[in-house]
Amino acid sequence: MTIHDLVPETPETPQTPGTPTASAPAVPFPEAPRRTKGYDKRAVDHFLELARLSFESRGTDPEALSSRDVRGVAFPLSRHGYAIAPVDAALARIEDAFAAQERGRAVSTGGVRSWVGQTREAGQEILDRLTRAPRHRFERVGSMRYGYRVDEVDLVTDKISRYLETGESVSVDQVRAVAFRMQRGGYREVQVDALLDAVVEVMLAVR
Repeated sequence: MTIHDLVPETPETPQTPGTPTASAPAVPFPEAPRRTKGYDKRAVDHFLELARLSFESRGTDPEALSSRDVRGVAFPLSRHGYAIAPVDAALARIEDAFAAQERGRAVSTGGVRSWVGQTREAGQEILDRLTRAPRHRFERVGSMRYGYRVDEVDLVTDKISRYLETGESVSVDQVRAVAFRMQRGGYREVQVDALLDAVVEVMLAVR
């Protein structure tokens, strides 16, 4: 499997019989709708090329991207950019592929027991934080600053706790897509985001 297998190609436009065909370079994603900004094409194309080279290096390049890098990438917005939803969907598939590759390398190096032990340890660290009292699970920003809404974060983290403790159904895509409204004196965003990233890593590890 290659990175290109995970990026859909734009279908070719049917040609009218008897008319000359103009060769146009294939693009991996549709453009954003008119009057709507999309992801900057050069930035996306550059990152996809880096991802391809990193994936094909199979862990031999110390500078290669990781599944965490794929999950954390952000692109500038521009007019006539790529439509956001298809790019995000492709990035999710690419992250899954990187995570599976990393899991395979870890198992071949340390064995299944070592991999499972590391995953359990990471899951327990997450669970330890989430068992804190509601409204006190993360640091709060100052009363005049905006952070994530406390009740919404607590609701999501309760569901994640049940997933870790009882196996309640939660998908990786649900965690990736979660978004919170803002409130004065809310939870510090960077802490919540870091925990959600760790949850995704654990979920991908046990697939």
